Amino acid sequence: MKKTVFILSGLILYMLSAAQTKQPVDYADPLLGTSESRWMLNPGATMPFGMVQLSPDNQGGVWKSGYEYSINNIGGFSHVHSWTMAGLSVMPTVGVLNTRRGPADGPTTGWTTGYRSRIVKESEKASPGYYAVTLMNGNIHTELTSTTRAGFFRFTFPEEEDAHILLDLDIPFENTADILDAKITRVSDTQIEGYSKQKWSWNEYTVHFVVRFNKPIQGFGGWIGNTVNKNVNQVAGKGPMGAYADFKTKKGEVILMQTAISLVSIDQAKLNLQAEMDPFKWDFDAVRRNARSVWNNLLGKIKIEGGTEVDKKKFYSNLYRSYVARTTWSDVNGKYVDVNERVRQTDPRYPVYGSDALWNTFWNLNQLWALVNPDLTSKWVHSLLEIYKTGGWLPKGPAGIEYSGIMEASHEIALIVGAYQKGIRDFDTALAMQAMIHQQTTPGVKTPENGFAGNRYFESYMKLGYVPNEEGQVSNTLEYAYDDWCVSQFAKALGREDVYRQFIKRAGNYKNVFDTTVKYIRMKGRDGSWVKDWSPYCCTSFNGPGYLEGNAWQYSFFNPHDVQGILNLMGRSEFNDRLDKGFEKSARYNFNADGDLYDLVPINHGNQPNMQAAWLFNYSGKPWLTQKWTREIMNKYYGATPYHGWLGDEDEGQMGAWFVMAAMGLFQTNGGASVKPFYEIGSPLFEKITIQLDPAYYKGKRFTIIAKNVSDKNRYIQSAQFNGRPLTKPWFYHEDLVAGGSLVLQMGPAPNTKWGSSPEDAPPSMSSNKEHNNF
Repeated sequence: MKKTVFILSGLILYMLSAAQTKQPVDYADPLLGTSESRWMLNPGATMPFGMVQLSPDNQGGVWKSGYEYSINNIGGFSHVHSWTMAGLSVMPTVGVLNTRRGPADGPTTGWTTGYRSRIVKESEKASPGYYAVTLMNGNIHTELTSTTRAGFFRFTFPEEEDAHILLDLDIPFENTADILDAKITRVSDTQIEGYSKQKWSWNEYTVHFVVRFNKPIQGFGGWIGNTVNKNVNQVAGKGPMGAYADFKTKKGEVILMQTAISLVSIDQAKLNLQAEMDPFKWDFDAVRRNARSVWNNLLGKIKIEGGTEVDKKKFYSNLYRSYVARTTWSDVNGKYVDVNERVRQTDPRYPVYGSDALWNTFWNLNQLWALVNPDLTSKWVHSLLEIYKTGGWLPKGPAGIEYSGIMEASHEIALIVGAYQKGIRDFDTALAMQAMIHQQTTPGVKTPENGFAGNRYFESYMKLGYVPNEEGQVSNTLEYAYDDWCVSQFAKALGREDVYRQFIKRAGNYKNVFDTTVKYIRMKGRDGSWVKDWSPYCCTSFNGPGYLEGNAWQYSFFNPHDVQGILNLMGRSEFNDRLDKGFEKSARYNFNADGDLYDLVPINHGNQPNMQAAWLFNYSGKPWLTQKWTREIMNKYYGATPYHGWLGDEDEGQMGAWFVMAAMGLFQTNGGASVKPFYEIGSPLFEKITIQLDPAYYKGKRFTIIAKNVSDKNRYIQSAQFNGRPLTKPWFYHEDLVAGGSLVLQMGPAPNTKWGSSPEDAPPSMSSNKEHNNF
């Protein structure tokens, strides 16, 4: 009996020790949320904002294509998973050569079905910077890792086989591109190079690539359409095409393959490969360890203590997603291709980035990046200004460094202004001011590539003070007014009173579309009349009149810079009652409008327009409801499995960043763009959260958030102290956080309705704080 107790005690101590040595990177799970996820969010091997994002693909050219966890096959491992962009898919096979991928929903055996392979699901492993799986066709164990611009494959063949490694340029995805011109050439016994010029809608780009093996190629060929050319050294043409390298493998043999890409040229791809892979030689595990180290250092900037293992998994997986989906498009030496398809040279310290829109990232990514990685925020600002210098406009979502026109308004302005206000000022502020004024005073234009630069409907907005229903979405009025306010705050910080006066006046334009008789933001005609065929839950719009990806209910709370202004128009009682009832109703749907049916639920956390909703109670005298509902969203909307990570559209890290901020109990409704940025307080998920502050930007070493007695039940703040002094308001200034110190919250099971609930306790708004109104 004593021996049994001793063994059990030892086992418990071992398990506790193992738990204590677990690193942040060990909690981040790239497979989390990969069912019903977008092309840009996958389980593959990538670095933060990686150019190369090696990942398995198993779907056809459909919405939310790429990798679907519930599909038990793989059709290739491709390099580019950026919004509207793809490139260079790789697939190892054995036996008779087959150059067809095969249908995603068909059988995966037989000549007619293609080279797609079922997988051994138990063999599938993913961690930041690494992915592995065993392909059942040939039992090939395939492993992937990467640097920022280069990829590394390790293929293990268990039997003596005729092996083929396919390089397929025709990749089905959300925005499947046409191949206009391509060429793949065998340049030596171990190296292949090529390019693929591709186009989808307005986005035309060329993926140049180099591929090298650790052992000689025994045969080479290629295909265009259904025509296969064997024993050639080059394949060139247009349309669906690819190439293959043949090997005769021995039992248990490992083939290593390194790759790199560039949008500039093949020579630049070679340079990327040499710079990023040569230091590791052919050591796959060394590259994997490097990727793990980079990710662990990034994730480790926030240390969490307490909470459940599931909560920790959710926290670090969401933090990981906040840095994984956007893309570096400049090469190691700073060369890149600008919006006019010209090769440019920039400072290699400041990469040029591509992404989906920065639409409402002021409610998630902006505030997370600026707090935890101000160096990366600085690089984003430099990237946006570089695109302005060469293209003449700030980009909304610079996919492949093009003006996409996605989405509405110009919320990249909020990112730049928020950076400056938080002390991230190592950029050309005069150029930034020039760019913002141009963006907010010049009607947008269609680009030669059929994209769009600037703001749509802007001429009417500047003339009428709102976007008329005959022309576009009334909701754009609110978004333009917010950007106007951001410009006013930047001008105020720079001492530009003339610019401040111009834009602070326009920041109140949201009032022009608020119908005081019904107390909602309402569609309005050019003649000033309200649209009659209307209801609070109507008129979601993607193009034309209505509310962009939302409804009147949601947009009536959309006023990031002036929550007090909406409170004044709606009335405090109506504001609180409507908002709380909206949460009660939406909780039944886990705060998500399934199937993108945005009209159906009030609180749709699965899309951008009202991700701030739970934080608004801090302004309306009921901060305990912010504590309640932020916690409910963290519990219901967010999960910890491949099937339940995020219920809606994760949109390149936005949902992830919101969770991280909420789990720390911090938020910035106005995007942190005020002259003195501040954080609103919610309900932290953990007993202790330590943020390591970057000494290059912030003078404090660290900031600690302690939530005493916290649990899912004890989610309500009873009292608060900031650096040892009582804090009676549900907010505090950014400058105080980055000076270092601590926020200590005493938590309990019932709301303290007296804490932070007086009108004077509310966070600053344009209509409530003279400091923010006067120059």
